[in-house]
Amino acid sequence: MSAMPNIVPISELRQDASAIVKRASSTGDPVFITQHGRASAVLVSAGTYERTQRELEILRILAQGEADIESGVGVDLDVVMTEADDLLSRP
Repeated sequence: MSAMPNIVPISELRQDASAIVKRASSTGDPVFITQHGRASAVLVSAGTYERTQRELEILRILAQGEADIESGVGVDLDVVMTEADDLLSRP
């Protein structure tokens, strides 16, 4: 992501949507769309969106794991490793 945010008024988006979409796709940087001088939306490439969604899912899983640990839910690592070793050693 570049140091300067890419800011585009909605009127420019209306006039040249294709070029703005190409810019977001080629750079991977988000394009901030403004309306009446204020940010109203963010345009990102499909690849960037998918990567962000995967990262968010990983963070959700980690947060759930931490919550489970704090509440005492879960299985001890030694038990998991022993079961994994048993599964891997089977013919």
